[in-house]
Amino acid sequence: MATDAVIARERKRWKLYKKYAVKREQLKKEGRWLELAKLPKNASPVRLRFRCQLTGRPRGNYFAFGLCRIKLRELALEGKIPGMHKASW
Repeated sequence: MATDAVIARERKRWKLYKKYAVKREQLKKEGRWLELAKLPKNASPVRLRFRCQLTGRPRGNYFAFGLCRIKLRELALEGKIPGMHKASW
């Protein structure tokens, strides 16, 4: 499980990304690269990392659910995800 500081830092990056997304696109279209370089580094989409919303795990995430594979399986087995059940054939 990721530490609280890592999760908080990632949330901060997502907020900055959303705040500057429109401005970033506009500067790219106009070709104003010097002004683009002056935006905060954490506002860049490259610096974002998609994490599990429950544990903060950085790998093995399902984007549709916002969960890592481990938590997704646990919740599915408990029946807490509608329409999902264990496969058997």
